[in-house]
Amino acid sequence: MTRPLIALSCQRLLTGTAFTLEPGLAIISHYVDAVWRAGGLPMPIFPQGDAERVAADILDQADGVIPIGGFDVDPHRYGQEPHPTAMIAPRDQEEFEVALVRGALERGTPMLAICRGAQLLNVILGGSLHQHITGAEGLGAHGIPNGGGGSTNEFLLDEGSLAAAVMGSTRVSGRCHHHQAVDAVAPGLRVTGRTADGTVEVLELAEPAELTAPAGWLLAVQWHPEETAAADPANQALFDALVTAAS
Repeated sequence: MTRPLIALSCQRLLTGTAFTLEPGLAIISHYVDAVWRAGGLPMPIFPQGDAERVAADILDQADGVIPIGGFDVDPHRYGQEPHPTAMIAPRDQEEFEVALVRGALERGTPMLAICRGAQLLNVILGGSLHQHITGAEGLGAHGIPNGGGGSTNEFLLDEGSLAAAVMGSTRVSGRCHHHQAVDAVAPGLRVTGRTADGTVEVLELAEPAELTAPAGWLLAVQWHPEETAAADPANQALFDALVTAAS
């Protein structure tokens, strides 16, 4: 069996973070496991020197890309000063992920963007974010990011959307871990899923490609499908569909 190569962004860790005397790399294993179950070959990738060159080298070989969850997008990218609660990604991490997402868009590399990945996609294309939704009037619980507690939420997907076709329903559920959310939607994207409180949970191309067409296949979800995918076929189906497109 030849498995499509799926690149997953991961983070560098400082000495003493994971290993007492050595630096490390980090990715939550749920992502890797979900890609493997889908029939893909997971390839963790990370900042390494010139972001543009490294991203290009990766995309020359990768059949699909998953920008994963993580720290907050730098608000200066969408013209705002950081909120006091902002947990901004290290600069080299963000520059690398920006180059990766832009390169995947330009090449039409199939992409499943998750949590921070979905937010970064929206910002790269000209959208903006709500910097802190936790406790906002009229909004439900959306969990705590970066290792905090999660919330199980229901998502309402548009009829006829790629997300609904992939997941097999217009009502699905999953785990949320985010204190930020999409505000202004970028040109070229459309919202196809929300929670009952109106929070954006799914972004797709404004003109979605056919499910089986690799070029331009794109889904972006705000929740964490990898967390429940092992026991929830609807969430696993997101990874399955990416690998199918990457094939």
